[in-house]
Amino acid sequence: MTDSAGTPDPGNATPADGPKYADHVFRSTPGIISGVLLLAVAGWLIADAMLNSSGRTPWIALACAPVFAFPVIAYTLRPSVSAGLDKMVVRNPLRTVVVPWAAVDDLRAGYSAELVAGGHTYQMWAVPVSLRQRNKANRREAFGSSSRAQGRPGLFNRAAVHSPVPGAPDPNRAWSDQVVDVLREHAKMNAVRPSAKGEIKVSWCWWVIAPTLVGLVVLATLIAV
Repeated sequence: MTDSAGTPDPGNATPADGPKYADHVFRSTPGIISGVLLLAVAGWLIADAMLNSSGRTPWIALACAPVFAFPVIAYTLRPSVSAGLDKMVVRNPLRTVVVPWAAVDDLRAGYSAELVAGGHTYQMWAVPVSLRQRNKANRREAFGSSSRAQGRPGLFNRAAVHSPVPGAPDPNRAWSDQVVDVLREHAKMNAVRPSAKGEIKVSWCWWVIAPTLVGLVVLATLIAV
């Protein structure tokens, strides 16, 4: 589900002096797969148009490359949510939001996964909410609870009977809900760290915006001439 790290030992160490771990990084696997496929198909079509066409067509195809490629990269490959010791970093298609844990007001997953901080709400594109997956998980959990109440575990709800290993995916909950729970735990555990305080930083992803706009201008010029 994620590129994950271990959980600090709740012994004598405090959040400020405990061991350091790699960041948790959450990404949407279906989004990455669809992005790679779209780029592959688009690359093949653009290359074919450049090699086998004449006149302005090869130049128009070349101008289409950044107009198509950069938005696809932005909306499928770029989004991620990173949870570190001091802050969480939300990379959305066109913006990057860096929020120290102490500045996090809320994390929720309704119809979309959202971060509330500094009076603003930021959607987390890397954690899509699937109502179908959530309903399926709820039905599995309800079936497991009913079977346990009747004293018959059965074959199809063993995952509901046996608690999952800490940190492992829970088949009885939607992935987005599990991710939000992990982020809440990070916020609760790390907000007291002195280094987890600071201002919220929001920056635009100009390496996506600029070439896309330039490509649009060039494409419009080629078509108009």
